[in-house]
Amino acid sequence: MNAAVEHVPVPSVRFMCARLSHLIALGFGAGLSRWAPGTVGTLWAWAAFLLIDALAAPGDAGWAVIIGMGVLVGWWASTATARRAGMADPGFVVIDEVVAFWLVLWMAAPGGLWGQVVCFALFRCFDAAKPGPVAWADQVCKGPGWRGGWGVMFDDLVAAFCTLLVIALWRFAWGG
Repeated sequence: MNAAVEHVPVPSVRFMCARLSHLIALGFGAGLSRWAPGTVGTLWAWAAFLLIDALAAPGDAGWAVIIGMGVLVGWWASTATARRAGMADPGFVVIDEVVAFWLVLWMAAPGGLWGQVVCFALFRCFDAAKPGPVAWADQVCKGPGWRGGWGVMFDDLVAAFCTLLVIALWRFAWGG
């Protein structure tokens, strides 16, 4: 009757600081959270987005480059970190949430706190509950050829796409 409880190790600060790839993959410490590291990583992404946008004002072209580079760097960092942790998709790797949520904020909520709160809630719902296409992406990522960084990043990018789709449909239907 007892269901096996999977023990997911939480890395140490020492593990995180041992390599640049670990530091990036763990969202500069957000992945060290013992409580919902994906949510903490998304909150960190939100704060970093606001800070980058305020200090650098990168504009659309700048955000496109930042997010594009984030996907590539995230792939590298999560591949290296997952390999060293001996896990296909460690829960403490949060660079996937960071880059995916930056995409959502850039595309859907350029201004306004409430719009960003809605984006956060929708993205976390899609990422954590994994309905429909996100569950499909998560399963695909566990298949051959998807081990490593692309597998880690893909389901979060699908969650971002689903979030953007819901917001676009909302805006279309209600003129918002």
